[in-house]
Amino acid sequence: MPRERQALALLLLTSAALLGGALAFQFIGRLAPCEMCYWQRYAHLAVLALGLLAWVAGSRALILLAALAMLVAAGLGGFHAGVEQHWWQGPTACSSGIDFTQSSGALIGSMIATPVVRCDAIPWSLLGLSMAAWNAVISGTVALAALWLWRRA
Repeated sequence: MPRERQALALLLLTSAALLGGALAFQFIGRLAPCEMCYWQRYAHLAVLALGLLAWVAGSRALILLAALAMLVAAGLGGFHAGVEQHWWQGPTACSSGIDFTQSSGALIGSMIATPVVRCDAIPWSLLGLSMAAWNAVISGTVALAALWLWRRA
């Protein structure tokens, strides 16, 4: 398999595995994702979309974009891990999903009914690292490996 295809396979398989793991934690493990978790998922969806397009088109440029999207996923994971460790402030809304344009009575009702998932809380960890931190480590390592393979092709 040419190195370009190896880089692409590495990106596609890793993003698919990380997204699959996140969905398993959400639907099987009942761990609701926060807003920043969704940001990381969007980056991995971009990796998958760009990667599949690159696979079909055979485009080196799309492989590079997929690797850069993986670096974005790593950066978002690192930022989220920093928020969890209280090294810096996270987003203020952090996935409330509340429509603030409604009447005050309806607003209070929706605020009470809407579970807020905090971005600065660590719901699960392995070896002292949260899921966001693991995403940063894995995505960053894979992105660098894919870029190395891409460059050597």
